[in-house]
Amino acid sequence: MKKLILAAAAILMAACSTNPVADGDYAAYVNPKIGTGGHGHVFVGANVPFGFVQLGPTSIPQEWDWCSGYHDSDKTVIGFSHTHLSGTGIGDLFDITVMPVIGPTVPARGTEEDPESGAWSYADRSKEITEPGYYSVPLERYNITAELTATARVGMHRYTFPEADDAAILLDLENGGCWDRVYDADVEVVTNDGGDVIALCGHRYSTGWAKNQKVFFWAAFDRAIPEVEFEKGKLYARCKLGHTADGDQVMMKVALSPVSVEGAKANMKAELPGWDFEATKAAARTAWNKELSKIDIQCKDKDTRAVFYTALYHTMIAPSLFNDVDGQYRGSDDVVRQGDFRNYTTLSLWDTYRAAHPLMSIIHVDMMEDIVATFYHIYKEQGDLPVWHLMGNETDCMVGNPGLIVFADAIVKGFRARLTDQEILDAMVTTANMPDRGQNFRLTYGYIPADLYAESVANDMEYAIADAALANAAAHLGYDQLAAEFTERSHSWRHFWDPKTQFLRGRKTDGSFTEPFDPIYSRHETSDYTEGTAWQYLWLVPQDVDGLVQLFGSEEATLAKLDGLFEAPDHIEGENASPDISGLIGQYAHGNEPGHHTIYLYSMLGQPDKAADRIRQVYKEMYFNDVEGLAGNEDVGQMSAWYVLSSMGFYQVEPALPRFWFGAPLFEKMTVKVPGGDFVITAKGVGEKKPHIKAVKLNGKPHTLPYIEYKDIVAGGTLEFEMGM
Repeated sequence: MKKLILAAAAILMAACSTNPVADGDYAAYVNPKIGTGGHGHVFVGANVPFGFVQLGPTSIPQEWDWCSGYHDSDKTVIGFSHTHLSGTGIGDLFDITVMPVIGPTVPARGTEEDPESGAWSYADRSKEITEPGYYSVPLERYNITAELTATARVGMHRYTFPEADDAAILLDLENGGCWDRVYDADVEVVTNDGGDVIALCGHRYSTGWAKNQKVFFWAAFDRAIPEVEFEKGKLYARCKLGHTADGDQVMMKVALSPVSVEGAKANMKAELPGWDFEATKAAARTAWNKELSKIDIQCKDKDTRAVFYTALYHTMIAPSLFNDVDGQYRGSDDVVRQGDFRNYTTLSLWDTYRAAHPLMSIIHVDMMEDIVATFYHIYKEQGDLPVWHLMGNETDCMVGNPGLIVFADAIVKGFRARLTDQEILDAMVTTANMPDRGQNFRLTYGYIPADLYAESVANDMEYAIADAALANAAAHLGYDQLAAEFTERSHSWRHFWDPKTQFLRGRKTDGSFTEPFDPIYSRHETSDYTEGTAWQYLWLVPQDVDGLVQLFGSEEATLAKLDGLFEAPDHIEGENASPDISGLIGQYAHGNEPGHHTIYLYSMLGQPDKAADRIRQVYKEMYFNDVEGLAGNEDVGQMSAWYVLSSMGFYQVEPALPRFWFGAPLFEKMTVKVPGGDFVITAKGVGEKKPHIKAVKLNGKPHTLPYIEYKDIVAGGTLEFEMGM
């Protein structure tokens, strides 16, 4: 079946032509179910772009493929939680879970083997509705239809009950993500003059991936609640509704704050004071349409259009707001601060520095100053720039200094959040010289020895990329000596070059290479590479492609080896290889981030037609309109950002060098809203018969460079690709 889908996608992709969006309703083209099967791990539910709240169903399983709380293969629902992750490889959040019920239930997550083991229900997926900003599904056990929508900090619920005498709404503070454990929680009731409950408030403190996560809430009802029962020491609050008539609708609003109950209450008052569910739903859709309209493609094929706009939608689930409407936020040091910027969290930077943040710098320029301010304040609070930041916590997940790369890239593109040169340099240099996470060995030996630190090659190579980003930012600011120092340090990866095998291999303190060696071998967390093989990491030198060519001896030899990447065996050796190594074309793994730039090396080495052919192969084989339409974890927008950015016909390869190398435009016409107005990209006749770029014009004039600079994109204008064989 998948092969048929892929074949159909290949045929339909070639059929793209002009067809403007009807009535500006770009959200109608989004299919939120793309990536809910396989290993996509995407969020399903109601939210607004970059909102704190991601309100959606949470299922029973606490396994890898349920990191987002949802998987297409499973119909169980333990409730509707207000925070979720999208596309990660680790599960957390699922805070403040709400479940409408009828009759007595056991306060527990439950198991599918025992229907009475918890309050969970099967969802009727045949009647499920998933749209940007809105989610609805019937709960089969209770014959209750759940509807959800949201603002940035408030989740809104509407439950349609059958006739019953013992209807209730269960508030669950116990059950969080796959690796989450609540260590302190409290619920208080808020009553009216008659003693009836009109709201609940409290907090949930948990430890998991985020070691010290604190969430505060204010939950209001559209009616007085006659009685509230607490169970498991206030981990559960059963809000008894009493008798409900058939079709009776009960509404609930839950506001979140990282700061306090008072902050949550104020967030609700500011964002959602009323009870108009339909108006809130419409406002959420309007918010999505505003953001999705930033890129208009002209394409008549509904499947390709769905893939594109769903990808764009996925890039805007995170980063997520992490402050109250008054600007207060909880810092990395657990101190509440008053900010004059929008503070963000859910920063999956090892993934997103590659395409998601470069895309943001084009279509979300309004966010960039706040991103820089967020990063700098994290540095001031925890002592270094973020690695993988989640709800005010540094998880230190993945390798290298990816936050430094994003920070430096923003600086060279002109975003600095009112920071002085010295503040910028202090943040970067301090981060680059932190003697932990393997960097201490690199600073001592000049590289990270394999006998002293696991995944040594991957760690060193990512640090080298960050050093190059720092160097580029320093040069941009006029600090040439510092730039030269870190440019030299960014060559540390060359220590791993083995001229005999022509691969980068783990090297011990005595200079010897690790043995045995197999370029298609990987062992999760214990080999020389992070979620990859020697074939894949050979190309992770976007900052030093000239250095790689020098080691191979010529561009011809480098290109021959690059051809070999795609012709190598398309399987991984190793008894515990990472499942993230997916989407294989030979040994090229599109399902994981370290290889996302690799195809564009063809363009950098003077063979853009080969780049275009491989990029189009990825379009056709790795993205399609189906639940298994992603080749790997969405990784908080990166997998989709590659598609969106590449479809423009270019991609930023080098760290903090603001130029985008040409590849393979996907549509005949694309209009991108940028600060300078519209940036219109045309590729007349693009398709199977005209797959390659033969000439380029920028604003009507011949453009002979194999890349376009960032400043020319955001200035607006026209980019014309002449396509051919």
